[in-house]
Amino acid sequence: MKKFIFLALILTGYIINAQAYRERSYNDHEIRFNMGRFLMTTAVEGSYEYYFTPDTSIGGTVFFNGDALGKAGNFGIGPNLRAYFGYRPKSGMFAEAFGLYYTGQNNLDNNLGIRDYDYSTTAIGLGLGRKWSTFGEKLTFEMSAGLGRNINPKEFQKTFMFRGGVSLGFRF
Repeated sequence: MKKFIFLALILTGYIINAQAYRERSYNDHEIRFNMGRFLMTTAVEGSYEYYFTPDTSIGGTVFFNGDALGKAGNFGIGPNLRAYFGYRPKSGMFAEAFGLYYTGQNNLDNNLGIRDYDYSTTAIGLGLGRKWSTFGEKLTFEMSAGLGRNINPKEFQKTFMFRGGVSLGFRF
């Protein structure tokens, strides 16, 4: 009798588990355009995100800016890892860890006058944000902000960089 009860409990657990939420295997890829950055600085930034679970994703960002003397530089590329905290899959509040490699130019004032010199630096940081998606999970809207610290070269190690955005995305 004990074996029968044990077998019934295992089968009941299996049936209950089969009724639980199952992740969908489509719409795991997303591309985004950061329209907030474009409107504020005329920089073009695009991102890609791959969801390997409904609550976790990995992605990358690339941006181009025509103003090499700007604070954010003229080119940047970097990865990110996100964890979502919401009731709906692939949306809600999120926290992210990111890295960013970017290049640009700085003005150097010395005895010979003002000169431009090229730089490249790497930053790592943390960010927070919120993502909303349509019911069909095709279109997304996202607001995010993050703060990173430059880790090289020596003259940039004491500076911080800000990352933010208001983005529209499409999942496929």
